[in-house]
Amino acid sequence: MTGADGFIGSHLIEALVAEGFVVRAFVFYNSFNFWGWLDSLSDDVSKEIEVFPGDIRDPYAVRKAAEGCGYIYHLAALISIPYSYHSPDSYIETNIKGTLNVLQAVRETAVERIFITSTSEVYGTARYVPIDEKHPKQGQSPYSASKIAADSLSESFYNSFGLPIVIIRPFNTYGPRQSARAVIPTIITQLLSGKKEIRLGSLSPTRDLVYVKDTVEGFIKLSDADNAIGEEINIATQREVSIGELAQELILKINPEARIVKDEERIRPEKSEVERLLGSNKKLKTISGWTPKYSLNDGLAETIDWFKKFENLSKYKSVIYNI
Repeated sequence: MTGADGFIGSHLIEALVAEGFVVRAFVFYNSFNFWGWLDSLSDDVSKEIEVFPGDIRDPYAVRKAAEGCGYIYHLAALISIPYSYHSPDSYIETNIKGTLNVLQAVRETAVERIFITSTSEVYGTARYVPIDEKHPKQGQSPYSASKIAADSLSESFYNSFGLPIVIIRPFNTYGPRQSARAVIPTIITQLLSGKKEIRLGSLSPTRDLVYVKDTVEGFIKLSDADNAIGEEINIATQREVSIGELAQELILKINPEARIVKDEERIRPEKSEVERLLGSNKKLKTISGWTPKYSLNDGLAETIDWFKKFENLSKYKSVIYNI
């Protein structure tokens, strides 16, 4: 698995180990031997993982890591939209070239199936709802453009070389371990740090929020679905909530005295802001039988409880705007 040290990746690792898989975790190499969220997993899970430090941009490292693997889950990516405004080159190298490296590695190994992790951002602002897999792609940010390119590249390798590819497209996943650049950790960490003014950007956009355990369950169910090969498949709840409504709900749950303050620094360019995301999960349900198990209320409750623990909250810098 690439991106194993990240938010969704670490949760997927736990689920795969629970399913009896032997997992090789491809993590971003650094001189501190820091393995991201894998460092926080229980000993029972950690002992079942082979950690492979490397760089998704390095074709040799990716090819070496892929040797002997039956399934490959490709989650490594740069994901922040604001950061993509001023560092787009990094997104080309990581999201597009990194995906190419994985695809080329699969051509040279005996991999049974490869799962490419996409994003609902490739759809841009909804032209119709619920958004199904046939919805037009719209590159409204360098990040979303890089993911559109990675998805198209993956599709081309399926068509050209018969690679057993499944493109999994989660909508807005949230939960424990999510990075501070996402809206839910942004709100929760500000509230738990005692702030009375919660600084946010635009409040009108709507999102289809999927709890991370439901997202992971989608990956697991698609692992055995033979009719998923060659398909693009959404993971969505088919429900939406505005950022403003979400913020008020979190304020009520954590600190009712807090209020929202518009922060101009957090406002995205008008044409870049995705105003509405509401996904269709019909295809996923038909192919795999998946249904979401967590309501938004239950998912937020688990997420808040995780952030309330000092050892978790202390990892976040709520005083700065994380892009």
